[in-house]
Amino acid sequence: MSDPVQAQYEAYPYPARDPKDEARRLITGSPSHLLEIGHYVFAGRRDWSRPFRALFAGGGTGDGAVMLAQQLADRGCPAEVVHLDLSTASRAVAEARARVRGLANMRFVTGSLLDAGALGRFDYVDCCGVLHHLEAPEAGLRALAQVLEPDGGIGIMVYGELGRSGVYEMQDLLRRLAPDDQPAADRVAMARRVVRALPETNLFRRNPLLGDHLSSDAGLFDLLLHARDRAYRVPGVLDLLAAADLDLVSFIEPIRYRPETWVTDPSVRRRLGELPDVERMAAAELLSCGMKVHIAYAVPHGRGRQAAAVPSDRAIPAIRDLDPALLARALKPGVPLTVRFDGVPLSLPMPALAGPIVARVDGRRTVGEIGADLRTTVDRRLSDAAFAAAFDATYAALNGVNRMLLAGFGAAAA
Repeated sequence: MSDPVQAQYEAYPYPARDPKDEARRLITGSPSHLLEIGHYVFAGRRDWSRPFRALFAGGGTGDGAVMLAQQLADRGCPAEVVHLDLSTASRAVAEARARVRGLANMRFVTGSLLDAGALGRFDYVDCCGVLHHLEAPEAGLRALAQVLEPDGGIGIMVYGELGRSGVYEMQDLLRRLAPDDQPAADRVAMARRVVRALPETNLFRRNPLLGDHLSSDAGLFDLLLHARDRAYRVPGVLDLLAAADLDLVSFIEPIRYRPETWVTDPSVRRRLGELPDVERMAAAELLSCGMKVHIAYAVPHGRGRQAAAVPSDRAIPAIRDLDPALLARALKPGVPLTVRFDGVPLSLPMPALAGPIVARVDGRRTVGEIGADLRTTVDRRLSDAAFAAAFDATYAALNGVNRMLLAGFGAAAA
Protein backbone atom coordinates (compact mmCIF):
# COMPACT_ATOMS: atom_id res chain seq x y z
CA MET A 1 0.00 0.00 0.00
CA SER A 2 1.85 3.09 -1.26
CA ASP A 3 0.05 5.72 0.83
CA PRO A 4 1.34 5.52 4.42
CA VAL A 5 -1.73 7.34 5.76
CA GLN A 6 -4.09 4.83 4.15
CA ALA A 7 -1.93 1.98 5.41
CA GLN A 8 -2.08 3.38 8.95
CA TYR A 9 -5.86 3.44 9.04
CA GLU A 10 -6.08 -0.07 7.63
CA ALA A 11 -3.86 -1.30 10.47
CA TYR A 12 -5.30 0.98 13.15
CA PRO A 13 -8.86 2.13 12.38
CA TYR A 14 -9.43 5.39 14.23
CA PRO A 15 -10.94 6.16 16.60
CA ALA A 16 -11.02 2.67 18.09
CA ARG A 17 -14.66 1.63 18.51
CA ASP A 18 -16.52 -1.56 19.46
CA PRO A 19 -19.78 -1.80 17.48
CA LYS A 20 -21.46 -3.63 20.38
CA ASP A 21 -21.29 -0.40 22.39
CA GLU A 22 -23.94 1.13 20.10
CA ALA A 23 -26.56 -0.82 22.03
CA ARG A 24 -25.91 1.28 25.13
CA ARG A 25 -24.91 4.77 23.98
CA LEU A 26 -24.74 7.25 21.12
CA ILE A 27 -21.48 9.18 20.85
CA THR A 28 -22.25 12.84 20.16
CA GLY A 29 -19.89 15.68 19.40
CA SER A 30 -18.99 18.47 17.01
CA PRO A 31 -19.16 19.14 14.15
CA SER A 32 -22.31 17.59 12.65
CA HIS A 33 -24.69 17.51 15.60
CA LEU A 34 -28.15 18.03 14.08
CA LEU A 35 -28.91 21.05 16.29
CA GLU A 36 -25.62 22.68 15.27
CA ILE A 37 -26.24 22.08 11.56
CA GLY A 38 -29.70 23.59 11.82
CA HIS A 39 -28.41 26.59 13.76
CA TYR A 40 -25.16 27.40 11.97
CA VAL A 41 -25.85 26.26 8.40
CA PHE A 42 -29.58 26.83 7.92
CA ALA A 43 -30.23 29.76 10.31
CA GLY A 44 -32.71 27.61 12.22
CA ARG A 45 -35.08 27.52 9.23
CA ARG A 46 -34.44 24.07 7.72
CA ASP A 47 -37.59 22.00 7.12
CA TRP A 48 -36.47 18.57 8.29
CA SER A 49 -39.47 16.89 6.64
CA ARG A 50 -37.72 17.53 3.29
CA PRO A 51 -35.10 15.12 1.91
CA PHE A 52 -31.58 15.77 3.19
CA ARG A 53 -28.20 14.49 1.96
CA ALA A 54 -25.04 14.54 4.05
CA LEU A 55 -21.51 13.46 3.14
CA PHE A 56 -18.91 12.39 5.69
CA ALA A 57 -15.65 12.80 3.83
CA GLY A 58 -13.09 10.66 5.63
CA GLY A 59 -15.73 9.27 7.98
CA GLY A 60 -13.32 6.94 9.78
CA THR A 61 -14.96 4.48 12.16
CA GLY A 62 -18.18 6.43 12.01
CA ASP A 63 -18.62 8.68 15.04
CA GLY A 64 -20.04 11.67 13.20
CA ALA A 65 -21.91 9.77 10.49
CA VAL A 66 -23.63 7.43 12.96
CA MET A 67 -24.53 10.35 15.23
CA LEU A 68 -26.16 12.38 12.47
CA ALA A 69 -27.84 9.38 10.84
CA GLN A 70 -29.41 8.43 14.17
CA GLN A 71 -30.54 12.00 14.87
CA LEU A 72 -32.08 12.29 11.38
CA ALA A 73 -33.84 8.95 11.82
CA ASP A 74 -35.18 10.04 15.20
CA ARG A 75 -36.45 13.23 13.56
CA GLY A 76 -38.19 11.26 10.80
CA CYS A 77 -36.22 13.09 8.13
CA PRO A 78 -35.98 11.31 4.73
CA ALA A 79 -32.20 11.41 4.58
CA GLU A 80 -29.16 9.77 3.07
CA VAL A 81 -25.90 9.90 5.00
CA VAL A 82 -22.94 8.90 2.83
CA HIS A 83 -19.84 7.65 4.65
CA LEU A 84 -16.76 7.98 2.42
CA ASP A 85 -13.34 6.70 3.46
CA LEU A 86 -10.22 5.20 1.89
CA SER A 87 -9.80 2.67 4.71
CA THR A 88 -11.78 -0.54 4.27
CA ALA A 89 -11.04 -1.44 7.91
CA SER A 90 -12.52 1.83 9.17
CA ARG A 91 -15.51 1.45 6.86
CA ALA A 92 -16.15 -2.06 8.25
CA VAL A 93 -16.33 -0.70 11.81
CA ALA A 94 -18.69 2.11 10.78
CA GLU A 95 -20.93 -0.32 8.87
CA ALA A 96 -21.09 -2.67 11.86
CA ARG A 97 -22.10 0.23 14.11
CA ALA A 98 -24.88 1.22 11.70
CA ARG A 99 -26.15 -2.39 11.61
CA VAL A 100 -26.35 -2.55 15.40
CA ARG A 101 -28.52 0.58 15.32
CA GLY A 102 -30.60 -0.57 12.38
CA LEU A 103 -29.83 2.60 10.44
CA ALA A 104 -31.23 2.27 6.94
CA ASN A 105 -30.33 5.84 5.96
CA MET A 106 -26.57 5.26 5.62
CA ARG A 107 -24.57 4.44 2.51
CA PHE A 108 -20.92 3.38 2.58
CA VAL A 109 -18.38 4.15 -0.14
CA THR A 110 -14.67 3.33 -0.25
CA GLY A 111 -12.74 6.09 -1.96
CA SER A 112 -11.02 9.46 -1.81
CA LEU A 113 -12.73 12.70 -0.86
CA LEU A 114 -11.02 14.21 -3.92
CA ASP A 115 -13.49 12.18 -5.99
CA ALA A 116 -16.56 13.25 -4.01
CA GLY A 117 -18.04 14.89 -7.11
CA ALA A 118 -19.03 11.46 -8.41
CA LEU A 119 -21.46 11.11 -5.48
CA GLY A 120 -23.69 14.04 -6.42
CA ARG A 121 -24.52 17.13 -4.41
CA PHE A 122 -25.09 17.45 -0.69
CA ASP A 123 -26.92 19.71 1.72
CA TYR A 124 -24.16 19.21 4.27
CA VAL A 125 -20.57 17.94 4.25
CA ASP A 126 -18.54 16.85 7.28
CA CYS A 127 -14.75 16.72 7.11
CA CYS A 128 -13.60 16.08 10.66
CA GLY A 129 -9.96 15.33 11.37
CA VAL A 130 -9.06 14.72 7.73
CA LEU A 131 -7.85 17.86 5.97
CA HIS A 132 -4.73 18.12 8.13
CA HIS A 133 -3.64 14.66 6.91
CA LEU A 134 -3.86 15.49 3.20
CA GLU A 135 -0.88 16.38 1.03
CA ALA A 136 -2.91 19.37 -0.23
CA PRO A 137 -5.61 20.39 2.29
CA GLU A 138 -6.71 23.36 0.15
CA ALA A 139 -7.44 21.07 -2.82
CA GLY A 140 -9.33 18.68 -0.58
CA LEU A 141 -11.56 21.38 0.87
CA ARG A 142 -12.17 22.86 -2.59
CA ALA A 143 -13.32 19.45 -3.82
CA LEU A 144 -15.81 19.23 -0.95
CA ALA A 145 -17.05 22.80 -1.35
CA GLN A 146 -17.86 22.03 -4.99
CA VAL A 147 -20.37 19.29 -4.03
CA LEU A 148 -22.37 21.58 -1.71
CA GLU A 149 -25.84 22.73 -2.61
CA PRO A 150 -25.91 26.56 -2.79
CA ASP A 151 -27.76 26.81 0.53
CA GLY A 152 -25.72 24.04 2.17
CA GLY A 153 -22.73 24.12 4.48
CA ILE A 154 -19.75 22.27 5.82
CA GLY A 155 -18.39 21.34 9.24
CA ILE A 156 -14.65 20.85 9.66
CA MET A 157 -12.18 19.99 12.37
CA VAL A 158 -8.45 20.57 12.01
CA TYR A 159 -5.69 20.41 14.58
CA GLY A 160 -4.80 23.50 16.58
CA GLU A 161 -1.09 24.27 16.72
CA LEU A 162 -0.76 25.79 20.18
CA GLY A 163 -2.86 23.23 22.02
CA ARG A 164 -0.74 20.42 20.55
CA SER A 165 2.45 21.69 22.14
CA GLY A 166 4.92 18.82 22.33
CA VAL A 167 3.25 16.60 19.71
CA TYR A 168 5.50 17.52 16.81
CA GLU A 169 8.64 17.37 18.91
CA MET A 170 7.61 13.84 19.93
CA GLN A 171 6.90 12.88 16.33
CA ASP A 172 10.37 14.11 15.39
CA LEU A 173 11.93 12.09 18.21
CA LEU A 174 10.03 8.92 17.30
CA ARG A 175 11.04 9.16 13.65
CA ARG A 176 14.54 8.54 15.00
CA LEU A 177 13.66 5.85 17.53
CA ALA A 178 10.75 4.10 15.77
CA PRO A 179 11.18 4.75 12.03
CA ASP A 180 8.47 3.78 9.60
CA ASP A 181 10.48 0.90 8.11
CA GLN A 182 9.85 -1.07 11.32
CA PRO A 183 6.70 -3.13 11.99
CA ALA A 184 3.83 -1.00 13.24
CA ALA A 185 3.47 -2.99 16.47
CA ASP A 186 7.17 -2.48 17.27
CA ARG A 187 6.81 1.25 16.66
CA VAL A 188 3.85 1.44 19.03
CA ALA A 189 5.75 -0.49 21.71
CA MET A 190 8.77 1.84 21.43
CA ALA A 191 6.54 4.92 21.52
CA ARG A 192 4.94 3.73 24.75
CA ARG A 193 8.38 3.19 26.28
CA VAL A 194 9.49 6.65 25.23
CA VAL A 195 6.37 8.28 26.69
CA ARG A 196 6.98 6.56 30.05
CA ALA A 197 10.61 7.68 30.05
CA LEU A 198 10.07 11.39 29.33
CA PRO A 199 11.71 13.87 31.72
CA GLU A 200 9.57 16.44 33.50
CA THR A 201 10.85 19.22 31.22
CA ASN A 202 9.48 17.55 28.08
CA LEU A 203 6.78 19.62 26.34
CA PHE A 204 4.61 16.61 25.58
CA ARG A 205 4.69 15.44 29.18
CA ARG A 206 3.85 18.95 30.37
CA ASN A 207 0.79 19.30 28.10
CA PRO A 208 -2.28 18.11 30.07
CA LEU A 209 -4.56 18.38 27.03
CA LEU A 210 -3.15 15.34 25.23
CA GLY A 211 -4.64 11.94 26.00
CA ASP A 212 -5.27 10.00 22.78
CA HIS A 213 -2.13 7.95 23.35
CA LEU A 214 -3.64 6.64 26.58
CA SER A 215 -6.88 5.36 25.04
CA SER A 216 -5.70 2.79 22.49
CA ASP A 217 -2.90 1.81 20.13
CA ALA A 218 -4.89 3.50 17.36
CA GLY A 219 -4.96 6.70 19.40
CA LEU A 220 -1.23 6.56 20.07
CA PHE A 221 -0.38 5.90 16.43
CA ASP A 222 -2.63 8.74 15.26
CA LEU A 223 -1.10 11.21 17.70
CA LEU A 224 2.59 10.33 17.74
CA LEU A 225 3.44 8.15 14.74
CA HIS A 226 1.34 9.68 12.00
CA ALA A 227 3.02 9.88 8.61
CA ARG A 228 1.45 13.21 7.69
CA ASP A 229 -0.23 15.85 9.79
CA ARG A 230 -0.12 19.58 10.26
CA ALA A 231 -1.73 22.02 12.65
CA TYR A 232 -3.29 25.45 12.23
CA ARG A 233 -3.76 28.72 14.03
CA VAL A 234 -6.92 30.77 13.55
CA PRO A 235 -5.62 32.82 10.57
CA GLY A 236 -4.56 29.59 8.86
CA VAL A 237 -8.03 28.09 9.27
CA LEU A 238 -9.59 31.21 7.76
CA ASP A 239 -7.11 31.12 4.85
CA LEU A 240 -7.99 27.45 4.27
CA LEU A 241 -11.70 28.30 4.09
CA ALA A 242 -11.12 31.30 1.83
CA ALA A 243 -9.11 29.16 -0.59
CA ALA A 244 -12.22 26.99 -1.00
CA ASP A 245 -14.47 30.07 -1.43
CA LEU A 246 -16.12 29.45 1.94
CA ASP A 247 -17.14 31.90 4.66
CA LEU A 248 -16.72 31.13 8.34
CA VAL A 249 -20.02 31.08 10.24
CA SER A 250 -18.69 30.18 13.68
CA PHE A 251 -16.02 28.34 15.57
CA ILE A 252 -17.16 25.84 18.20
CA GLU A 253 -17.40 26.63 21.05
CA PRO A 254 -17.85 30.34 20.32
CA ILE A 255 -16.79 31.46 23.79
CA ARG A 256 -13.29 30.07 23.26
CA TYR A 257 -12.74 32.55 20.42
CA ARG A 258 -13.74 35.63 22.43
CA PRO A 259 -10.53 37.05 23.90
CA GLU A 260 -12.35 38.57 26.88
CA THR A 261 -13.04 34.99 27.99
CA TRP A 262 -9.40 34.59 28.95
CA VAL A 263 -8.57 37.90 30.69
CA THR A 264 -10.16 39.99 33.43
CA ASP A 265 -8.05 43.17 33.30
CA PRO A 266 -10.42 45.96 32.12
CA SER A 267 -7.75 47.82 30.17
CA VAL A 268 -6.66 44.71 28.32
CA ARG A 269 -10.26 43.74 27.59
CA ARG A 270 -10.97 47.23 26.27
CA ARG A 271 -7.98 47.08 23.93
CA LEU A 272 -8.97 43.61 22.75
CA GLY A 273 -12.44 44.93 22.01
CA GLU A 274 -10.98 47.45 19.57
CA LEU A 275 -9.49 44.75 17.35
CA PRO A 276 -11.18 43.57 14.14
CA ASP A 277 -13.07 40.27 14.44
CA VAL A 278 -10.35 38.11 12.89
CA GLU A 279 -7.69 39.65 15.10
CA ARG A 280 -9.90 39.12 18.15
CA MET A 281 -10.23 35.41 17.40
CA ALA A 282 -6.50 35.13 16.79
CA ALA A 283 -5.83 36.93 20.07
CA ALA A 284 -8.14 34.53 21.93
CA GLU A 285 -6.12 31.58 20.67
CA LEU A 286 -2.84 33.25 21.65
CA LEU A 287 -4.21 34.00 25.13
CA SER A 288 -5.61 30.52 25.73
CA CYS A 289 -2.89 28.41 24.06
CA GLY A 290 -5.24 25.50 24.80
CA MET A 291 -7.08 24.91 21.53
CA LYS A 292 -5.80 21.54 20.35
CA VAL A 293 -8.43 21.46 17.59
CA HIS A 294 -10.40 24.04 15.64
CA ILE A 295 -14.01 23.09 14.86
CA ALA A 296 -15.82 25.38 12.45
CA TYR A 297 -18.96 25.71 10.36
CA ALA A 298 -18.69 27.37 6.96
CA VAL A 299 -20.94 28.11 4.00
CA PRO A 300 -20.40 29.18 0.38
CA HIS A 301 -18.98 32.68 0.07
CA GLY A 302 -21.53 35.45 0.51
CA ARG A 303 -23.73 33.62 3.02
CA GLY A 304 -21.52 33.78 6.10
CA ARG A 305 -23.31 36.51 8.03
CA GLN A 306 -26.78 35.15 7.20
CA ALA A 307 -26.18 31.46 7.96
CA ALA A 308 -26.39 31.39 11.77
CA ALA A 309 -29.74 31.62 13.55
CA VAL A 310 -30.44 34.86 15.45
CA PRO A 311 -32.63 34.99 18.60
CA SER A 312 -36.00 36.65 18.33
CA ASP A 313 -39.43 36.34 19.92
CA ARG A 314 -40.28 33.65 17.34
CA ALA A 315 -37.09 31.62 17.82
CA ILE A 316 -37.38 28.14 19.32
CA PRO A 317 -34.42 27.47 21.63
CA ALA A 318 -33.20 23.96 22.42
CA ILE A 319 -30.68 22.55 24.89
CA ARG A 320 -27.96 20.38 23.37
CA ASP A 321 -27.27 16.99 25.02
CA LEU A 322 -28.38 18.03 28.51
CA ASP A 323 -31.61 17.61 30.46
CA PRO A 324 -33.05 21.16 30.68
CA ALA A 325 -34.64 20.41 34.05
CA LEU A 326 -31.34 19.29 35.55
CA LEU A 327 -29.49 22.26 34.07
CA ALA A 328 -32.18 24.62 35.35
CA ARG A 329 -31.80 23.29 38.89
CA ALA A 330 -28.06 23.92 38.69
CA LEU A 331 -28.61 27.58 37.79
CA LYS A 332 -29.07 29.30 41.16
CA PRO A 333 -29.95 33.02 41.33
CA GLY A 334 -26.84 35.10 41.90
CA VAL A 335 -24.49 32.14 41.34
CA PRO A 336 -22.35 32.15 38.19
CA LEU A 337 -22.22 29.10 35.94
CA THR A 338 -18.81 27.43 36.11
CA VAL A 339 -17.55 25.52 33.08
CA ARG A 340 -14.12 24.08 32.36
CA PHE A 341 -12.33 24.39 29.06
CA ASP A 342 -9.04 22.57 28.72
CA GLY A 343 -8.80 22.34 32.50
CA VAL A 344 -9.36 26.06 33.00
CA PRO A 345 -12.46 26.98 35.05
CA LEU A 346 -14.52 29.82 33.59
CA SER A 347 -17.14 31.65 35.64
CA LEU A 348 -20.10 32.90 33.57
CA PRO A 349 -22.46 35.41 35.23
CA MET A 350 -26.08 34.35 34.82
CA PRO A 351 -29.26 36.38 35.35
CA ALA A 352 -31.59 35.45 38.20
CA LEU A 353 -34.16 34.20 35.67
CA ALA A 354 -31.71 31.82 33.92
CA GLY A 355 -33.01 28.75 35.77
CA PRO A 356 -36.71 29.42 35.10
CA ILE A 357 -35.94 30.23 31.45
CA VAL A 358 -33.92 27.04 30.86
CA ALA A 359 -36.58 24.94 32.62
CA ARG A 360 -39.04 26.03 29.89
CA VAL A 361 -36.74 25.33 26.94
CA ASP A 362 -38.19 22.17 25.41
CA GLY A 363 -37.38 22.59 21.70
CA ARG A 364 -41.04 23.43 20.96
CA ARG A 365 -41.82 26.72 22.72
CA THR A 366 -40.74 30.02 21.22
CA VAL A 367 -38.88 32.67 23.20
CA GLY A 368 -42.10 34.70 23.26
CA GLU A 369 -44.04 31.76 24.68
CA ILE A 370 -41.41 31.23 27.36
CA GLY A 371 -41.71 34.88 28.36
CA ALA A 372 -45.51 34.68 28.47
CA ASP A 373 -45.36 31.57 30.67
CA LEU A 374 -42.93 33.26 33.06
CA ARG A 375 -45.26 36.22 33.41
CA THR A 376 -48.13 33.86 34.20
CA THR A 377 -46.37 31.50 36.60
CA VAL A 378 -43.39 33.35 38.10
CA ASP A 379 -43.75 37.14 38.01
CA ARG A 380 -46.78 38.99 36.65
CA ARG A 381 -44.81 42.23 36.81
CA LEU A 382 -42.06 40.96 34.51
CA SER A 383 -41.72 43.53 31.72
CA ASP A 384 -40.91 42.67 28.13
CA ALA A 385 -37.61 44.53 28.45
CA ALA A 386 -36.61 42.70 31.65
CA PHE A 387 -37.41 39.30 30.14
CA ALA A 388 -35.56 40.13 26.92
CA ALA A 389 -32.48 41.15 28.89
CA ALA A 390 -32.61 37.96 30.98
CA PHE A 391 -33.09 35.72 27.94
CA ASP A 392 -30.33 37.44 25.96
CA ALA A 393 -27.86 37.01 28.84
CA THR A 394 -28.83 33.36 29.32
CA TYR A 395 -28.57 32.68 25.60
CA ALA A 396 -25.22 34.45 25.24
CA ALA A 397 -23.68 32.29 27.97
CA LEU A 398 -25.20 28.96 26.97
CA ASN A 399 -24.78 29.45 23.24
CA GLY A 400 -21.20 30.47 23.91
CA VAL A 401 -20.53 27.07 25.48
CA ASN A 402 -22.53 25.34 22.73
CA ARG A 403 -25.44 24.26 24.93
CA MET A 404 -28.30 26.46 23.69
CA LEU A 405 -29.06 26.60 19.99
CA LEU A 406 -32.05 27.69 17.93
CA ALA A 407 -33.98 24.74 16.51
CA GLY A 408 -36.51 26.68 14.48
CA PHE A 409 -38.99 29.54 14.39
CA GLY A 410 -42.66 29.60 15.26
CA ALA A 411 -45.40 32.08 16.00
CA ALA A 412 -44.64 34.77 18.59
CA ALA A 413 -46.67 34.73 21.80
CA ALA A 414 -49.53 37.19 21.94
